[in-house]
Amino acid sequence: MESAHGLAGGGRASVEPRVLAAWDAFLHCADAADLNCDSGAPGQRAHDLCVQLGLWTEHRAVHDLVTSARGGARGTPPDVHLVRDAVVATHRNASRAEVLSALRRRRDAVSIYFKNFDEALDLAPAVSAFGRIPLLSVLVGEAYLLAVTALDLVPCGSPPPPEPLQQAGLAALCEVLGALAVDAGLTGSAAFRTPSGGWGFAASEDGWTVRDLGSQLPGGTVIEGDEADLLGLAAGRLDGPRLLRSRRIRAQQLTGLLRFAPLADLPWTPGATLLRLP
Repeated sequence: MESAHGLAGGGRASVEPRVLAAWDAFLHCADAADLNCDSGAPGQRAHDLCVQLGLWTEHRAVHDLVTSARGGARGTPPDVHLVRDAVVATHRNASRAEVLSALRRRRDAVSIYFKNFDEALDLAPAVSAFGRIPLLSVLVGEAYLLAVTALDLVPCGSPPPPEPLQQAGLAALCEVLGALAVDAGLTGSAAFRTPSGGWGFAASEDGWTVRDLGSQLPGGTVIEGDEADLLGLAAGRLDGPRLLRSRRIRAQQLTGLLRFAPLADLPWTPGATLLRLP
């Protein structure tokens, strides 16, 4: 599957099932986790990670994105770390039931967007934790956060996230990187290939495309490995040079990532550690 302006450009009909399925898979992982346990994210409990993804009175997620898109995406992207720390501090003593309920509210808010909001908003830029990119690209991109967080919950008793969730995470990473590249005036392509397929993106002056690799081995810049290793590397949980030396990940024309080097310096770019591999 390929779309002319990323997954978002393919229309909500092509992304809604994947986004909601990613949320459902993540909720299953969160339900099984001991929220008081130290997670795979350094210095954070499972409770902290789930609080960040929840919908709270002062952290309204989808509503705030819609407001930004309708208002012309004014302002600068938030400091992700400051927002995270503030939400975690506010809800440090929230019960397990409250945290899981906040996660379900966030999932429901995404579903409500797809059902009740006009598609004209989908490609409108919104200021988000991923920078200033189309609103639908943000909603797609959140599957990356869900996949990474699900992996971080494994040390807390959660089952490994299912392959569709991890694949959705890689697709989401491609969507956001493509959108950010176009916004920054950068061109080039890269792909993340896994044993079961993987995803790639290409940015040009006309927009960006995202495609499901299927069984194909694309040309150009390709990073290949298991989904968990690629996502762990993208999130900074794993050491890239060590993975390359051990051949747990393999690279083809790695220097092609240098085209996207400016994105690695932006605090809101997901997968910055991947972009720094060269």
